Amino acid sequence: MTSPQTLNYRKAQFLTSAPTLAACPEDSGAEVAFAGRSNAGKSSAINTLTNQKSLARTSKTPGRTQLINFFSLDDTYRLVDLPGYGFAKVPEKVKLEWQRHLSDYLQNRSALRGLVLLMDVRHPLTEFDRTMIGWADESELPLQLLLTKADKLKRGAAMNTLQKVKRELAGFSGDVQVQLFSSLQRQGVTELEQRLNELLLGQ
Repeated sequence: MTSPQTLNYRKAQFLTSAPTLAACPEDSGAEVAFAGRSNAGKSSAINTLTNQKSLARTSKTPGRTQLINFFSLDDTYRLVDLPGYGFAKVPEKVKLEWQRHLSDYLQNRSALRGLVLLMDVRHPLTEFDRTMIGWADESELPLQLLLTKADKLKRGAAMNTLQKVKRELAGFSGDVQVQLFSSLQRQGVTELEQRLNELLLGQ
């Protein structure tokens, strides 16, 4: 069966939640995972991409996503919402456990075709972000960096941050792209869709 030229992200449906790699759906087909600090706007970005208000759970309390959440586009293709980090009011032991499962997923999931890493445009490249970039590099995973909440900065300042992040990642050996994104203004959605099509469909 030939793969479609583009995927319809508005058809995304919740599939399942998994606490560990072992509990994830069958490791077949293709999926792209979304990761980011708890306040980076990850759930909002997924909801904006799929044009659904509550597909991914948003919360006034950052860090509520403690499971690996899977959303199916069809029988073959999936989006994955990974646990957020940084502001969750949970014991350190629990955070370390999340981190272990996250690393396990990124390095051992065969269906994983790429990682979308979301960073608040006002606070990019935190220690967590750099850890994720390092994991992606080790796993030879293509990386799409979304500088979220771009509407919070004036265009000139947002563009300056974009260029600064691109310069910092110049030494990254893998396939990495950086873009501005705003869920509020739907900025960068088309660019993200095109990148996801490339990663999921192998275009």
